[in-house]
Amino acid sequence: MRTDRIGLLPRFRRAGSSCPGGRRRFWGGSMIETVFRSDELPEAQRFDRWQELLSQSPAPMRASCDHTAKFEVYQRDLYLEGLRVWTMAFRPMIFHRTAKLIRESDPETYNVCVLLSGTMGRTWGGQEAIYGPDELHVYDSSQPFELRASSARGPVSCVGIEIPRKHLTLPPSRADRLIGRRVSARSGIAALLAATLQQLAADATPYRPTDDPHLGTILGDLVTALFAHITEDEDRSLPPQTHRRALMLRIQQFIRRHLHDPQLTRDAIADAHHISTSYLHRLFQDDGTPVMAWVRHQRLERARHDLADPALRSVPVGEIAARWGFAAHTDFTRAFRAAYGTSPRDYRRRTLHAEQ
Repeated sequence: MRTDRIGLLPRFRRAGSSCPGGRRRFWGGSMIETVFRSDELPEAQRFDRWQELLSQSPAPMRASCDHTAKFEVYQRDLYLEGLRVWTMAFRPMIFHRTAKLIRESDPETYNVCVLLSGTMGRTWGGQEAIYGPDELHVYDSSQPFELRASSARGPVSCVGIEIPRKHLTLPPSRADRLIGRRVSARSGIAALLAATLQQLAADATPYRPTDDPHLGTILGDLVTALFAHITEDEDRSLPPQTHRRALMLRIQQFIRRHLHDPQLTRDAIADAHHISTSYLHRLFQDDGTPVMAWVRHQRLERARHDLADPALRSVPVGEIAARWGFAAHTDFTRAFRAAYGTSPRDYRRRTLHAEQ
């Protein structure tokens, strides 16, 4: 469970603590909800507090507006499996992400924003675009931009997802082509993503802590599918080796996201990517490691990391093994000893003792 500074809310000392204008709620695991409401603050403090929180976010920004005396903003964030699902409603303002702010902090994320009401004008790299309701656009935390949000009537409202670039199973050069592009969110995969984000942003209470990794996988796959769908026609002329490498990246990312599943077999991996098991085998053989050996190595590395984590010292070794897809504790112990020359228990004891 993370308790560090996240999103647009200040540092909290413990679960359930609060501060003016902000609240957070824990579901367990890594699922965290944070809320910021400017109407819980005195009017004279709202805009300054908002500026302060923007400057503390992982991808800091500045804001400007001509109504600081009547400033209003509401933001709700849901964090799960390294992703952030967010929704906002606010009076018109301008957001600035400058080169200086990028040098100060860059989480290397894509942010997919679905506009629900109002308009947004975006300027970046000498380009400019205008977005309206039911349109989405993507911006990159590593690129400077200015985002002008306006509305002739009522607040500007939007929903979105912030996802690390490494979560996408697409080559960066391909994903980057979506930066700033206007995409309709009224049909196809874009509509499915928009509806899923709105549902999660509206109410996450029906979900259990154990749903966290599955929700993260679904959202990551939806964003990847959207990026792939939009750029697919443009990539038909790429050489075969480029398609092969892109497929390999997608498969490896798929495996990482499903390491917890003991049913992650060769057939399951091949079926998920609409290829034969023999072709899957050739892909990994060309890289020098059989597919299931690669899966086992990834699982062992995740388990080794957890065993060395002081925050998880009370979690039984067998539970950590099961968390990373080892159905039998004896199989995990045997594989761990073969890989690292020691048993999981001895590794944990020595590592934690050395850290102390």
